[in-house]
Amino acid sequence: MSDRDKALHNLHRTATHVNMPLQETPMAKRVASLVDRRIRGNAMRLTSATWPGVMVFGLGYQGKTETVCDIAAEFEVTFREAGDQINPYAMPGTRALHAPVVYVQTPVTATPKSTCQAILDFFGAHTKGLTLPQLVQQVAASLDGHGVRALILDDITRLRMHRADDQDVLDLIRAFMSMNVTLVLIGADIPGSGLLRKAKWDSRTRQWVFPPSASTRVHGLEVTQTERRFDLVELGTFECTTPEGTEAFLDHLAGLEDGLRLFNAWPGMLTGGGMPEYLRRRTNGVIGLLARLIEDGAMEAMASGKEYLDEELLDTITISLDALGRDPGAGEIPIVPDLSSSNAKKPPARRQKRPRNTVFDDVGPRAAADGA
Repeated sequence: MSDRDKALHNLHRTATHVNMPLQETPMAKRVASLVDRRIRGNAMRLTSATWPGVMVFGLGYQGKTETVCDIAAEFEVTFREAGDQINPYAMPGTRALHAPVVYVQTPVTATPKSTCQAILDFFGAHTKGLTLPQLVQQVAASLDGHGVRALILDDITRLRMHRADDQDVLDLIRAFMSMNVTLVLIGADIPGSGLLRKAKWDSRTRQWVFPPSASTRVHGLEVTQTERRFDLVELGTFECTTPEGTEAFLDHLAGLEDGLRLFNAWPGMLTGGGMPEYLRRRTNGVIGLLARLIEDGAMEAMASGKEYLDEELLDTITISLDALGRDPGAGEIPIVPDLSSSNAKKPPARRQKRPRNTVFDDVGPRAAADGA
């Protein structure tokens, strides 16, 4: 080949390596089954009762968003085809965007208003100058008018439960569940983020604490309102401690191997010898890190002319196992003040009280005080 033809051919090979098909894994299959069951089942409900939702959590680079969006996309295609691409609940004589599924990222610094605006931005709706009650009303009208059946809120662990605004956002999210829409919340380490409990300022100990004030006990276990309304499911890593888990990992490696376009590759390059154990050790069984290691390794193999993968080449690829929890770049690390020392100052007053214009609470709507 000429230099130009080589460059073009390598460009196509690179595009192949960084766009490997999404493979089904036991972890993703478990999550997909629950999400699909919940979305499809709720979409057929005729009652106006609160629809149960789903919380999907796991380590970083586990493919949580990709898995949920893939299932939601399949549901949307089916739901559209069932109605001949027309919203079956639309008002006669009107036309509107039919959007069975809405995907929104949680704002980095979330407030009830910014969360409503993020949802309305999906529809291109007008939000400027609207008050919080008007925004909530607009969200309800948009979800109903566009035939939304599933609302996906990604990076939900950006909510930091020691902030009053974020607690109000969680109240607002629970209120969305009564709007005939399935809520699917995605985040890293949801159980450890405080989302299932609310932080309150303890003036005696001068610390933020997570009391079980909004919980009841079921079979001896404390269950919060949030836990009762959502099914919690984890997208875990490959478990190679059982024959089934090892076989699933090898099947995944075989799928990656089939997608590689390296001239000197051979059958069993990733699945034979000590390579499976090496790859598991390098990535801790995290599917996203595994894909990145193979992608970068394939590009290095092309650039060096080696055209195959082995441990020597993959040792030159740097990946970090330190960021497997929540992503600080996505605002997922909760910055809880360290107020344990005796010299710590009490937070400003505006952090101690919930805003007076709060619309939703666990016990129902709350009227604004002092005419606010």
